[in-house]
Amino acid sequence: MPNLLLELRSEEIPARMQRKAAGDLKKLVTDALVEAGLSYEGAREYWTPRRLALDIHGLTARSADVREERKGPRTDANEKAIEGFLRGAGLSSISEAQVVSDPKKGDFYVAVISKPGRATEEIVAEVMPGIIRDFPWPKSMRWGKASSAPGALRWVRPLQSIVCTFGPEHEETTVIPFEIDGITASNITYGHRFHAPEAIMVRRFDDYAASLERAKVILDAERRKDIILHDARDIAFANGLELVEDEGLLEEVSGLVEWPQVLMGSFEEDYLSIPSEIIRLTIKTNQKCFVTRKQGEDTLSNRFILVSNIEAHDGGKEIVHGNGKVVRARLSDALHFWKRDQGNLPDLETLAASAAKFGLDLQKPLDQRMAKLDALDVTFHAKLGTQGARVARIRALTRGLAAVTGADAALTDRAAVLAKADLRTEAVGEFPELQGLMGRKYAALQGENASVAAAIEDHYKPQGPSDRVPEDKVAITLALADKLDTLTGFWAIDEKPTGSKDPFALRRAALGVVRILLERGIRLPLLATTRDGDLLSFFHDRLKVYLRDQGARHDLIDAVLTPEADDLLMVARRVEALTAFITSEDGKNLLAGTKRATQLLATEEKKGTVIADGVSPALFKLDAEKELFAAISSASKDAANAVAGEDFRSAMEALSKLRGPVDRFFEDVLVNDEDAAIRANRLALLRLIRDATGTVADFSKISG
Repeated sequence: MPNLLLELRSEEIPARMQRKAAGDLKKLVTDALVEAGLSYEGAREYWTPRRLALDIHGLTARSADVREERKGPRTDANEKAIEGFLRGAGLSSISEAQVVSDPKKGDFYVAVISKPGRATEEIVAEVMPGIIRDFPWPKSMRWGKASSAPGALRWVRPLQSIVCTFGPEHEETTVIPFEIDGITASNITYGHRFHAPEAIMVRRFDDYAASLERAKVILDAERRKDIILHDARDIAFANGLELVEDEGLLEEVSGLVEWPQVLMGSFEEDYLSIPSEIIRLTIKTNQKCFVTRKQGEDTLSNRFILVSNIEAHDGGKEIVHGNGKVVRARLSDALHFWKRDQGNLPDLETLAASAAKFGLDLQKPLDQRMAKLDALDVTFHAKLGTQGARVARIRALTRGLAAVTGADAALTDRAAVLAKADLRTEAVGEFPELQGLMGRKYAALQGENASVAAAIEDHYKPQGPSDRVPEDKVAITLALADKLDTLTGFWAIDEKPTGSKDPFALRRAALGVVRILLERGIRLPLLATTRDGDLLSFFHDRLKVYLRDQGARHDLIDAVLTPEADDLLMVARRVEALTAFITSEDGKNLLAGTKRATQLLATEEKKGTVIADGVSPALFKLDAEKELFAAISSASKDAANAVAGEDFRSAMEALSKLRGPVDRFFEDVLVNDEDAAIRANRLALLRLIRDATGTVADFSKISG
């Protein structure tokens, strides 16, 4: 079976776009080929900073012939109907159609449309220009003399050449020479920009990849990542250090080089007085370099690891020297930020009113920054006011929440006041991703309580399903207040998530609340706290997602989650107890009996059958009725008491005693007795089953 090789070579593609673009190319090309009637055995995409490549193997040499029969109107239909049929079928006259007889419907026309298969080369040449022109780059550009012409080609960076070859695995291949904006596909590519700029002629994927490697280009991005990671680990180990690994940086760096060369640089140890997080971000953000630490220690070393795209003649000395100069300059700036943030602001006299409003001590640097944040009226959101107003709201929320979480009220209040202060520090201004963390460091430096300092960092957490949940009670309280203020605020101005759009990360905030409540065992009446039923429904949606991710069945969640349920911890515990019960033998059998009772009852209710208001023991005729009534009376009482004590497992155990009596009732008793009074009484008994089990769950929603 033939193979197709495709390469689109351009100027440097931004690293963040490469992986998705290669995947898009694979999908667009393979979808177009399949739609044209071709099939293939496999396809794999590749990318480097200067090229997207696609290897499709086992591709059929031509599309299959197609024969289609299109039914038309009856032979006695009017002329307009026949003309429409001819147009749709592509026939020039009715004589080209066949006449088919149907014993019931009479004679009617049928058009037999035959479409011969086409060569794969023809199909590829037809679909590729459109794929290239309409390629879904996040951003694209035009270039050269033709850029001003209408419909000029747009690409992420100037497109320079196209390779498109097709042929069997062990025979000669042919070029499919389609053309787009003056670039004609060929079998010529180019290697490394500096090490091997000469033209390379290729035939199929194997020699293409091998030729590129000889020309100092490693085509496989995963292999480039592996080389960088292992060489970085080795060079660190050889210097008595270990690499601080960073998957995001590794992905980015592998998209910046075609021939990775790993080198080690250094900076003065004096810069290690800067917090490790700032050093790491400075070196990562500005120079795309990795940091190292002493083996088995948390503190960083003064050595960094860089990845070059050039195999230098001097062993990389000049490259290391140049990168070192830039790193030192950046660290000098970072040290300046770090020291300035610990000093006094120059305009303290203008901050007195804000300091009084929040009870701030203007002798302390972090307090000064909070006062500055308020005094400047920094906007949080146009419809939700300033950051200062938001801090005031969060502070008010923590007062009620502290009573629920058991946090120290004074410490929680202090943490709330300082939570957003680091937004006015120069370190966070340079690296916004350090907000919270820098607040914690500055709080510790000015002698704040450890719980206060921890809460300043942790009140943003958890920021996703895998992020850690705060542990300290002060941090838990502040994290809840921060997220609840965000959610109630955006709900109040009707800025809710729609579809996949969630610009204010409200789903993440709600999931954060859910995780804190459940993982830290906190009971919080959300409806009373937020006073918004629609927001409670939003919490329910996040709770369902969380519990399903934990392995809970969706039907069991639905069975216990009522629209007014606002104690999410209790909902989760009910689901846990119900899961254990329903998988037991007693649970399975009781579920079957209960569903039978509720379905029969629902049917009779829909019919309007008379059901007694209460059960009358005097109307019992069989022992099974008496036994069930006694069992329900006992189990209902025990289950209700257990639920009141929030012991849902005991409630399930109480209900499990109904299994035998329910089974015997349906074996021995005919519910729809001829006597209307007895029938009404027995239906009332079924209602007792539904009511008893309903104290813990709606069994009708459980599948099985």
